[in-house]
Amino acid sequence: MSELVHDFIFASAARTPQAPALAHGDIRLDYAALAGAVRAAAAALGAHLRAPGERVAVFLEKRVENVAALFGAAAAGAVFVPVNPLLKPEQVAHILRDCNVRVLVTSSERLAALAPVLAACPDLRAVLATGLKSGAETPAAGAPEVRAWEAALAAAPASTPARRIDADVAAILYTSGSTGKPKGVVLSHRNLVAGARSVADYLAIGPDDRILSVLPLSFDYGLSQLTCAFLAGASAVLLNHLFARDVVAAVAAERITGLAAVPPLWSQLARLPWPADCSLRYLTNSGGAMPGATLAQLRAALPRAQVFLMYGLTEAFRSTYLPPEQLDRRPDSIGRAIPNAEVMVVRPDGSACAPGEPGELVHRGALVALGYWNDPAKTAERFRPAPGQDPALPLVEMAVWSGDTVRRDEEGFLYFVGRTDDLIKVSGYRISPTEVEELAYASGLVEEAVAFGVPHPELGQAVVLLASVPCADEATRGALLKECQRRMPAYMVPQHLALRAEAFPRNPNGKIDRPALRAAFLDTFESSIA
Repeated sequence: MSELVHDFIFASAARTPQAPALAHGDIRLDYAALAGAVRAAAAALGAHLRAPGERVAVFLEKRVENVAALFGAAAAGAVFVPVNPLLKPEQVAHILRDCNVRVLVTSSERLAALAPVLAACPDLRAVLATGLKSGAETPAAGAPEVRAWEAALAAAPASTPARRIDADVAAILYTSGSTGKPKGVVLSHRNLVAGARSVADYLAIGPDDRILSVLPLSFDYGLSQLTCAFLAGASAVLLNHLFARDVVAAVAAERITGLAAVPPLWSQLARLPWPADCSLRYLTNSGGAMPGATLAQLRAALPRAQVFLMYGLTEAFRSTYLPPEQLDRRPDSIGRAIPNAEVMVVRPDGSACAPGEPGELVHRGALVALGYWNDPAKTAERFRPAPGQDPALPLVEMAVWSGDTVRRDEEGFLYFVGRTDDLIKVSGYRISPTEVEELAYASGLVEEAVAFGVPHPELGQAVVLLASVPCADEATRGALLKECQRRMPAYMVPQHLALRAEAFPRNPNGKIDRPALRAAFLDTFESSIA
């Protein structure tokens, strides 16, 4: 049984060396070729590493070199740090400094953009860049060594990687940083292996599956597409898409069977025509609730595809999923705990909530991360002893306290209520932003919706609804307000309703950038009443 995350590739290569493993454009690798690319990358990276556990950052769009570098770093005994390709140089430099990256793998074009900030990364020892022209390898004084990736692969001596076990750190994944500096979530090999086994189990991923990788590999949900595929001996197809229609085209051209996306992308995909003979076997959603209207459109367009609604957080990867056969009975549920995880709903004192009683979601088990890199204060806030442990145990088990409010029904299914600090309180009523957004979607007038609370001198808070609509005029605003009044109790009806014709901004993981929208509204709101 594979115990380290890169062993998935080597084990599949031993079983089925000629089976398709990885594709990007015209490049096609079978498992034997992918295993060879990972070993070569491990040797090239190992030549620049001095101790096990040093960090290797990869700042590339999705391509074969990216995958080889990530899993090659693990095979070399290092810790891989996938950096979102959408980040700006200063954001990349923060990550390089924060986790003391020693080796950076990037492209010559990205290296040119990073050049001004690399001097502020004193721990960086070497940069390996794809496509680097001859003569560009000479670094400036005091700068890290710069080498062409291709030359490093050719010159790397054979080496024996440092011995690692599944408790060792495998990766550091940085959150999007939409509220302050991004935090590095530390994941062990055990975390990644357990996560892949659990998800591949309930999705029934097998060697015949072809999984489309559309999400960033720096996103735990995106990285999961690779780990699940390589565990099962399936094929992963990398796609750097510009438009939603590119995804539909890739699904058809590559005969894709598995597709994962976040709600904003699903909303776009649901409005597009899909071929009648679509090959999709399953769809998965995480990163936020899928609007009910979007779910209905997808199910109508893709009747043969099973839809898995999921809930997860980077600190524990994946927590729950709703089996497809439950969709009609409870389409607003986030499901029950995934295999090999326990998900609890607790009060602030850690005692269990009764059915129907809102409480904080707490996740315990093999998927719980090792904390935030170099940040003991934030780690202590989120990673705390698991509730209900026997006091005779001398060492406590740590769990992730999610900060999300959920409720459990009599049958054990969970329902998302909202972020603990995002609940809106109007005249003593506790309002879920998700519920306001769902009712706005149900009107059929909005394409995207974001709800939150703002201070109110008499009510405590007032509800704000921001909506992206095809035509942001007063007629649409009036129609949407009437729909809200028709569908919502009086205390829930938005007191502030703002429309925009363009799509909402996204964070680097493709989710709606809610903090940015809230901050922009508050700037306008506060200045208007000042």
